[in-house]
Amino acid sequence: MQTKKTEPRSRLTREERYRQLIHVAWQIIGEEGTEALTLGRLSERAGVTKPVVYDHFVTRSGLLAALYREYDIRQTAVMDKALDASSPTLAGRAEVIAASYVDCVLLQGREIPGIIAALAGSPELEKIKREYDTAFIEKCRALLAPFADAGSIKSAGLWAMLGAAEALSYAATTGDISPQQAKDELCETIKAMVARNK
Repeated sequence: MQTKKTEPRSRLTREERYRQLIHVAWQIIGEEGTEALTLGRLSERAGVTKPVVYDHFVTRSGLLAALYREYDIRQTAVMDKALDASSPTLAGRAEVIAASYVDCVLLQGREIPGIIAALAGSPELEKIKREYDTAFIEKCRALLAPFADAGSIKSAGLWAMLGAAEALSYAATTGDISPQQAKDELCETIKAMVARNK
């Protein structure tokens, strides 16, 4: 009896393994919800040993932070690309901010609200989310300040804009409003916020 030769499995590089684990983590959240995402579950679904997963993320909090970081990088890239193609007007900037925020949440699906809720569950993760929120707000301040009569945008208005962006995007993911309604309302909210800075 002749034995069949098996091809040796190629090992993934550390970066390739990381990308695979992130991809599988998003799949788990999409199919089973954020609560189902544990390092053990990720190990099982990815077909790797637990030490491999722990080596990349150490804790569940580390995994959630990595997912949110990846989402934020993607959101920033989408926004930057749209800004390059937009008109340098208040309406143009507001439309880009609104559309890119809503589109990124919709692209990721209902997973993002679950991750945001999980991030609020621990001081370590809440701190990470706050850092990303602050960076987003400062980017929006720089983009919108030239259109404000005062030449600057008050922080309270920017935080209100972010809250509206999160709420409208979530409503669009659940089907309570259409994606276009979410974008239009957020765009109007941004323009009104800028107009109040006199």
